[in-house]
Amino acid sequence: MKGALIGCGFFSQNHLHAWRDVSGVEIVALCDTDAARLQTTAESFNIRRTYEDATELFAEGGFDFVDIVTTVDSHRSLVEMAALAGVHIICQKPFADNMEDARAMVKSAKDAGKTLMVHENFRWQSPIQTALQVVESGDIGDPFFCRVSFRSGYDVFSGQPYLAEGERFIIEDLGIHILDIARAFLGDANQIAATTRRINPNINGEDVATMLLTHDNGGTSVVDCSYATRRLPETFPQSLLEIDGSAGTLRLDAGYQLSVFGKTETHRDVSPPLLPWAEKPWHNIQESVLSIQQHFIECVQKGIEPQTSGVDNLKTLALVEAAYASTEGSCTINFSAI
Repeated sequence: MKGALIGCGFFSQNHLHAWRDVSGVEIVALCDTDAARLQTTAESFNIRRTYEDATELFAEGGFDFVDIVTTVDSHRSLVEMAALAGVHIICQKPFADNMEDARAMVKSAKDAGKTLMVHENFRWQSPIQTALQVVESGDIGDPFFCRVSFRSGYDVFSGQPYLAEGERFIIEDLGIHILDIARAFLGDANQIAATTRRINPNINGEDVATMLLTHDNGGTSVVDCSYATRRLPETFPQSLLEIDGSAGTLRLDAGYQLSVFGKTETHRDVSPPLLPWAEKPWHNIQESVLSIQQHFIECVQKGIEPQTSGVDNLKTLALVEAAYASTEGSCTINFSAI
């Protein structure tokens, strides 16, 4: 399969390295409005076709799918262009600025009969996948409580300075991943209450958020995230888990230490692999990029819906919108009304 990638910024380099490792896939074209960045990336990955205008990219075609790694404000137009061009689509999160755009993007892909997947890669990290396998095995019974925690003082703004500029930050950029993890363990939610703080005076959005969710299965999850937490050792970019079930508990602690106290008792190190092109501490996220892109290709080839499809991501994105609505109104939001 041949692919094109739009957006040659900071995180796209991980996508391009991962595409090289996906069997039977070749990225044949790149697009970015920044000519210098486009040229540097093309030379680094030996990709000859380059475009500064996505319209020209789609007009010339010659690829089966597009990987959209741009900022959220451009997603709707690019997804709709890709659908009209008749190619499959994988799009970085956050999927859209609002629910109206997200629904329009899903509809455009559906009308074109093409796969649309959102790059919600945290659930694809191998430690999270291992924990999901334990829960799905029934080892701790039926889960009724989940806490997903991501707390760090890591400077994400040096590599992605645009993150400091928006009025929204941590829920939209990081919390969306953590909410997706909570949904993976406990299923869809119907209520959410959220609080936020801005600790860093040099950013415009919130950098601390705590969210309480009620799920359709009666379970409860606490989702908390912070980029204002100073601690040693620094746990970036680890997501820590506590899952309570009717027959036991599961804990994913710092250092990728997984403990299960259920029908069996196990303690093991589930550290992610360090891929040849990856570097610590980013290796956890980098290996998940490879996993999600492999999943996308398999789904396209088999004609099945990805786990984090555009349709599924509407529910995660709606949680983000509901969380912000909760903070603005200092209230609990009934998710069914979103």
